[in-house]
Amino acid sequence: MNILALETATNICSVAVVNEEKVLGKINLNIDRAHSSKLASAIKNLMELLGLSFEDLSAVAVSKGPGSYTGLRIGLSTAKGICYSNDIPLIGVETLHGMAANFKQYSDSDNKFVSYPMIDARRMEVYTAAFDANSQRQENTKALIIEEDTFTDIAEDITIYLYGDGAEKAISKINRKNVFHIKGIIPDATGIGLVAIDKFKLNQFEDVAYFEPFYLKEYKAGKPKSLLQNG
Repeated sequence: MNILALETATNICSVAVVNEEKVLGKINLNIDRAHSSKLASAIKNLMELLGLSFEDLSAVAVSKGPGSYTGLRIGLSTAKGICYSNDIPLIGVETLHGMAANFKQYSDSDNKFVSYPMIDARRMEVYTAAFDANSQRQENTKALIIEEDTFTDIAEDITIYLYGDGAEKAISKINRKNVFHIKGIIPDATGIGLVAIDKFKLNQFEDVAYFEPFYLKEYKAGKPKSLLQNG
């Protein structure tokens, strides 16, 4: 099983090929507005580097959002084109879930933590969701306005990790113990591919004709209603 994974939800234009055993290869381009001009060539270069053709792929996975409207459209249209041309399934993965899968690779076995990948939105707002130590979702994705009392409803013996380009402004505002900003965890295709492996095994495929990105246009302020609460 070889899965081509694409991540274009932010400024990062990322392409990876993964299988059940490992990440075969990855190309990350951190170039603003490079998706339309660089994505196709990045795919071509990576496939050639790995000695693979599209016939060697079992599926294409793509970040479905939230994120940049333009970036998501470019990534999805590219993924659909490859799926149509090669008659292989399409797998959609939420951007934040992919980030959580990346974080899992660097976290220890301590289960007493919850992680919040964060994508910068506007002012003190971020797109975020909660994930456990196994990168399993604990909350639905939401637009969250960061306030001093954000996360105070979560028991203080539970460590909270924040990461992503929205985490730095969040950590500066939150007044709670055991909240840490982990740098270097970004949206990239590796996480999309890792989540896609499990989805492939469960036959969780998208309708190539009708699948659309998840833009998360509804805005919601306030504290997250975590499943990990006091009491």
